[in-house]
Amino acid sequence: MALWRGPACAGLLALAVGCVFLVEPQLPRSALRALWSSLQPGPPEPGPGSPEGRLAAAWDALIVRPARRWRRVAVGVNACVDVVLSGVKLLQALGLNPGDGKDHSILHSRNDLKEAFTHFMGKGAAAERFFSDKETFHDVAQVASKFPGAQHYVGGNAALIGQKFAANSDLKVLLCGPVGPKLHELLDDNVFVPPESLQEVDEFHLILEYQAGEEWGQLKAPHANRFIFSHDLSNGAMNMLEVFVSSLEEFQPDLVVLSGLHMMEGQSKEFQRKRLLEVFHAVTSLGLNEQELLFLSQSAAGPHSSLSSWNGVPDVGMVSDILFWILKEHGKSKSRASDLTRIHFHTLVYHILATVDGHWANQLAAVAAGARVAGTQACATETIDTSRVSLRAPHEFLTSHSEAGSRVIFNPDEPVTEWHREGVSFHFTPVLVCKDPVRTVGLGDAISTEGLFYSEVHPHY
Repeated sequence: MALWRGPACAGLLALAVGCVFLVEPQLPRSALRALWSSLQPGPPEPGPGSPEGRLAAAWDALIVRPARRWRRVAVGVNACVDVVLSGVKLLQALGLNPGDGKDHSILHSRNDLKEAFTHFMGKGAAAERFFSDKETFHDVAQVASKFPGAQHYVGGNAALIGQKFAANSDLKVLLCGPVGPKLHELLDDNVFVPPESLQEVDEFHLILEYQAGEEWGQLKAPHANRFIFSHDLSNGAMNMLEVFVSSLEEFQPDLVVLSGLHMMEGQSKEFQRKRLLEVFHAVTSLGLNEQELLFLSQSAAGPHSSLSSWNGVPDVGMVSDILFWILKEHGKSKSRASDLTRIHFHTLVYHILATVDGHWANQLAAVAAGARVAGTQACATETIDTSRVSLRAPHEFLTSHSEAGSRVIFNPDEPVTEWHREGVSFHFTPVLVCKDPVRTVGLGDAISTEGLFYSEVHPHY
């Protein structure tokens, strides 16, 4: 499929449980999304002059807008209405009893739903699944939507990213996706939806939340998190992709964000491959969480690929080694047809931005902004409330294990640590983790959007 070429365009792609952002000065391109991973709660109550307070104040001084800003942002293609409610209460309302947990890659029945929810609640882990039976899903969705206390929000990575960008009144935002009447009502007035994207019925995604320590039968959740499921055919087939691409010529964006590839889980491998080839021509910026980063390394026998999983907080030096390997082995170079020059890594307690030198500016502010919004959005506060967050990042770490890395002792008054390795720059900052998160849905999208908003791409013509 021929992709539209614009004068100065960056493209970004958010794919499910993590994000991939594509940014290229001359093309609107595509790729992946981010995940809220819960780790062990941590210590002390911060007070005035605490490390948390010093860190937040230092961030505020560092976070400055880039000299060259985005003006027009096009976002697609997954959009829906999120119905958020208590998972345990919904299952009780459906007459389901506690039992053993079991993961299902696709849900076919209410019992599959109960088993999968139980499985992930027991781990305190986030998950998202496709519900194959249309009638059963419709019945469950009706109960959920009308349940006392159920809340309706803008949903879908593209719509969430578009909504976040639209908070900046100087940005013009185009959203392409399956937008029904309820979603259209929920969207910011600053978000323009082309008529071809409007449909008569909304796509609903059910977000079943649970709190740390919440019980159901013998089960007790170790962390707060959520389980998402839907019978979403429009987003699952990326039906709005062609509408999105055809809208770019007229809109003339300088940043393009494409998300929703993870919604193709219920499709055949051949269909997934076809769609990926249509949109995956040039990845310039990846957004990854810890699970996705390790999976990439394991898939291609990269650094530390013998690890089966992270043991608690991902080791900074190991993460740095894998980020370096991705950019050196698969990133942009004179001898390689790749445009990848940036990776935004986010885990619960810290973020790292890795960039190929000469392509990006203002990354110190970008990584700090991404980390700051994690603390404010999770706690639902306008600014960092130091009484509600805690600093859980490692106080000391090595910048590499594959070579002789530097030892860093973290100083809250200088919250962004920078190091360099063979033409790749790294920016590290902790996250001030919300101790009692109000809502985790869309957190990865907010982190990635904020990091991009403060990023500046160098034009290469």
